[in-house]
Amino acid sequence: NGKNILLRDNLNIHDQRPILVYDGACGFCTFWVHRWRHLTEDRVIYKPSQEVSSQYPQISPDKFDSAIYLVYPDGTYHSGAKGVFKALATSIHKFPLWAYETVPGFAKISEKAYDWVANNREFFSLLTRCIWGRKLDHPAYYLTRRFFLIILGMVYLVAFGSLGGQIEGLIGKEGILPAQSLLQEVESQLGSKPFWELPTLFWLGANDEFLKFICLAGSSISILVIFGIAPVLSLSVLWIFYLSLFNVGQKFLGFQWDTLLLETGFLAIFLAPIKWWPRQAEFPPSQWMLLLLRFLLFRVMFTSGFLKLSSGDPSWKDLSALLYHYETQPLPTWVGWYMHQLPQWFQEYSVIAVFIIQLVVPFLIFGPGRIRYLAGTILIGFQFLIILTGNYCFFNLLTLALCLLLFDDAVLQKLIPKKWRISFKEIRRRTPDWEKWFVGGLGLGLFAVSMLLYLIPLIVNRVSYPSTFISTVEMIRPFHIVNRYGLFAVMTTSRPEIFLKGSYDGKEWKYYEFKWKPDKLNEAPAFVAPHQPRLDWQMWFAALSNYERNPWLIQFMTRLLQGSQPVIDLLASNPFPEKPPKYIQAVVYDYWFTNTEAKEKTGNWWRREYKAPYTPVLQLP
Repeated sequence: NGKNILLRDNLNIHDQRPILVYDGACGFCTFWVHRWRHLTEDRVIYKPSQEVSSQYPQISPDKFDSAIYLVYPDGTYHSGAKGVFKALATSIHKFPLWAYETVPGFAKISEKAYDWVANNREFFSLLTRCIWGRKLDHPAYYLTRRFFLIILGMVYLVAFGSLGGQIEGLIGKEGILPAQSLLQEVESQLGSKPFWELPTLFWLGANDEFLKFICLAGSSISILVIFGIAPVLSLSVLWIFYLSLFNVGQKFLGFQWDTLLLETGFLAIFLAPIKWWPRQAEFPPSQWMLLLLRFLLFRVMFTSGFLKLSSGDPSWKDLSALLYHYETQPLPTWVGWYMHQLPQWFQEYSVIAVFIIQLVVPFLIFGPGRIRYLAGTILIGFQFLIILTGNYCFFNLLTLALCLLLFDDAVLQKLIPKKWRISFKEIRRRTPDWEKWFVGGLGLGLFAVSMLLYLIPLIVNRVSYPSTFISTVEMIRPFHIVNRYGLFAVMTTSRPEIFLKGSYDGKEWKYYEFKWKPDKLNEAPAFVAPHQPRLDWQMWFAALSNYERNPWLIQFMTRLLQGSQPVIDLLASNPFPEKPPKYIQAVVYDYWFTNTEAKEKTGNWWRREYKAPYTPVLQLP
């Protein structure tokens, strides 16, 4: 013990680290010093003035009561805001000091603000406790990251598994839009560099076996992510696999949750711990990636609300949108039927609530402590309401994963029974500086692109950027690591439904039945999410326009005339089991929810009315 004490004293003699001296009797000061100690790690020594003020004769003892002092080994010092910024600059948080020293007026404002806070410490101490609580420890996100990756792995599992059961009928060799045909067309147009314009593994081969293999392999690797096995490698492979499918999926993989999964999955690669097995030591989650994923959640929510207002759609402006939404959304649930029956005043107030949730609450995402928790709680509740009333595939589950990142380990630990709690105290490691700078640089670049490309243009009509920026954006665009979001900017106020009917003789017609979209009037709208029946979804979009704008639908009908079994498997039933029909036609019905009285009398959830033919009668040449 004597040798250890002597060694420690010798190290202190030669220690060149600055010492931050603070008022140890001030709870407000103690709280923030505890936070700063986590950021600066061992680069700054923290000492209460009650213990060391006598060691600094160059500073009057009473001055320690009004400000912190950062004292260097040579006796020089900085106090107030500059002292705080100097201390934080020993970590990666160098921006405040840069602004203090270079931005005109920033230093003066900072010192005024510091003096104001110092003179009103009782009030700010109360405010601090209200916002951050009484816990002094800096928030940790090991458990948060683990649960986020578990949910992300579940999303990948659902996405690959759901698509795997449909892939042959959608983009297989005998499918509606064959991937092979797309690749051949792209190659003929682009020549020697098709991969960089359409990055996909299917340049190696787009046969049905390889398509199914990628879906099966993706499902299997997703399980590795769920169990925390080789997360960085597993997430990298999953992202490559899903990007490959996305870029050949054409109409059937062009949904916003597909791009959201690609963007979230890409960022998750750099958030995940670098290890092979669940119980190995791991670095703390990157603060840059946490911030970027929260910013992604902000963009998803805020742009959805902003586009509703800026679209000029009258149903959002007069608060009538939810009078139509539950009935006209692509695949409603039976809970949506009951929500549709609620009175008009409730629906109008609900629209106001939607605007608050999508335009105001997102800004709380960047707040501290309990403010951020409040935002997370509201957004999670909002997602569960959407899950109950409509089928939006894995979109809500993925959004819930992003919402989870608003809570730190201290909050999540309280929600888990003691015997299941995970402790990371013994397996933490310090993140090397090279990783901080690499991930930080990547995060800063992606943040700039998303801001300049998708947020600023929402507010500024005409934005011109340098050609270098434009070329960079065009280079990364095919990889979908930064994307545009915004759902239901324009509310559909009617529900046309397309049905296909076939005939051998042109006189007797039989209807094809779909698996999930509304058909029989007495069948309750079902829950199907997180699975996505992608053909049923595209039928909803096609009904909003005409067949000239949906050539894929003609190809779909052609496949039915040819008797393509993978395409027929996408349907609930085949009215022509022995041989394909000679003629086929698409017709349109208008659908509405019944009201409570009609449902009690007839048992029907829907009522419908024939509208018009959607296509002429078709037959093979």
